[in-house]
Amino acid sequence: MQSQDVAPSPAPASASSSSASDPLVDVEQAEAALVEHYPRLVRLAYLVLPPGLGRNRRVLTAHALTQRALPRRRTPVPVIPAQSTGREGDPGYACVRLRVLRTALEAGLPLTFRAWPKRSQLPPLLPHVWGLRLFPRSGGADELALDQRLSALSGPGRAAYVLRGLEKLPDGEVLDALAAAGVDDVDGALEEADTVAARYPLLDSPEFDPCSLQARPTDLMRRRQHLKAALAAAAAVAVCGALLGLPGDGWAPDGAAAPAYAQNPAAQAALDPDRVTRVPAAAWQSAARTDFSVWPARGDLTHDKALLRRALAVWARPGETVQVSATKGTPSGGPAGPPQLLYAGAVDNARVVILYDGLRIARYAEPKDSTKGAALDFARVDGATGAEASAVVLGRADGNVRYLTAPWVTKAAERDLAKPGSGAMDLPLTDGVTAPLAGPLQQTGACTSWNVLQLSDASGTHLSTDLGELVPARLTTGRPGSERDTSGTRALRAWAPFACSLSTVRSQGVRSVNAWEYATQPLPDAGGSASWVCTRAETWRGGGTRVLAQFHTPGGAYGAVAAKAENVPECGPRDPHVLAGVLWKSQAGSWYLLAAGSRNTASITATGGIDGVAQGNLLAVRTTQGAQAGLKGRLLSGRKIDALG
Repeated sequence: MQSQDVAPSPAPASASSSSASDPLVDVEQAEAALVEHYPRLVRLAYLVLPPGLGRNRRVLTAHALTQRALPRRRTPVPVIPAQSTGREGDPGYACVRLRVLRTALEAGLPLTFRAWPKRSQLPPLLPHVWGLRLFPRSGGADELALDQRLSALSGPGRAAYVLRGLEKLPDGEVLDALAAAGVDDVDGALEEADTVAARYPLLDSPEFDPCSLQARPTDLMRRRQHLKAALAAAAAVAVCGALLGLPGDGWAPDGAAAPAYAQNPAAQAALDPDRVTRVPAAAWQSAARTDFSVWPARGDLTHDKALLRRALAVWARPGETVQVSATKGTPSGGPAGPPQLLYAGAVDNARVVILYDGLRIARYAEPKDSTKGAALDFARVDGATGAEASAVVLGRADGNVRYLTAPWVTKAAERDLAKPGSGAMDLPLTDGVTAPLAGPLQQTGACTSWNVLQLSDASGTHLSTDLGELVPARLTTGRPGSERDTSGTRALRAWAPFACSLSTVRSQGVRSVNAWEYATQPLPDAGGSASWVCTRAETWRGGGTRVLAQFHTPGGAYGAVAAKAENVPECGPRDPHVLAGVLWKSQAGSWYLLAAGSRNTASITATGGIDGVAQGNLLAVRTTQGAQAGLKGRLLSGRKIDALG
């Protein structure tokens, strides 16, 4: 149970001015700052390091430079305060940040024969990982665009941008920091940083977090070739000796397996752009199922064999610089055979190819003017039909989303789920591609809106929401097992107070989210009537479900989370029952324990710090602020149930 009272977020700390004196920093003080702020320092180094190093080496170098930033003795340092509580005015943090910044800038200097290379210009000895490439998790199109723009800057220019955006330093302190780090033209660095749009919140995204990493193998073919070359003579001797010692024909054959040097025809066919499956435009009209297998190939580049060959090759063996992402539970290996082509065309500033292999959607994207900076995304879609197979994300840019819709979609629109009375705004469709749709905001404070995609076809109207993945999640309402699409006025009003709770299931591989009003409760002290709603997010992988029991009072704009749980059958088709409670304060100033169960609940009992029993599915017991209690319920069948969470 949770109280509805929510403490306001603390106001951001104001920047303090630089100290006029340069304090001495002890090694212990610097070590404490380094350990406490290690993730931020590594992110700073990663952003300033030259992108030409490659993502794997940038990650390892950023960690190496940060770990070597600890001074050997007491060190004087000019205090250039950070703009965040916990770092502001900390000389230890200023010391290690300055050393990280200086060595990251040195790492970008070219090697010459006129001087010995600095340690930061050489590949780090430690940390080192054999046989794996490490790189941060992939972000969206906005992060990719910012990374490309920063890569065009010089090291000092990138450093100025990062100090502004990540450290939130004013321009005067940015100049001081760059000068202390050894930059000659600090004014030029600041002017260069001005050429990149101030997308500072993106610097905190997982795209630039070298402490949250993905792992992929190194070039397996090259490793295998080197190993073969090193062991060729020894292997030949061993084979000859073994053959001489065996009777008859020597070793037995490997059954039905092909020789080790033979290539798999299916794997080779999967890389041939001439063999990709292209479905006729009208195939869906006579098909027994409306799923991705009947989508036709669309886009203005469907016959660009070079583009298709690159997309298939990257899918089979993504290179070190390719940003690969996959929803939870989605395998990212190559296709088993020739996949189906859904789309190939230009989207905003990228060339995009979308492929389908019966289990997954794969989206390949590369910049229009280059093959560098490619991205590969996967989403699991097995069993998707109808509304679940009605749209795929083509691209994201500047907070907007473009979708490729199913051939049976007749109309597309944009709607604010939090404002059911605001109506829907039509989205033009061009060969199945929608106009840009404003995506749901990355909620960091008060949530005021939640934009969703509304699609219409012969079966009716469906709502889906972008949760940061390739396939939008379907939104439904109703009792578990009898869910229906969110389309009518009543369904829209039921979802409105709980729209912002969708932010809790971002990037979880969500297939659908259902909102079920399982009880209404008269409030004490003539407070009107409150509603109890259970939202359940189902995933493509089956597990990982997330359930929220939410409480909405009359006149309130948003619901309050009363209980939550993961991987439970409650509020689902297998167990359409739920019980939750909340502490509530009436207009008269009295506190109550309110609880509600689904309609088959025969009685509710409060235990612990509050005693109370109610027949039926509603309980209201007067209590005091901060009281703790447990809840037990009994169904009409006699079965006992516990509160959610």
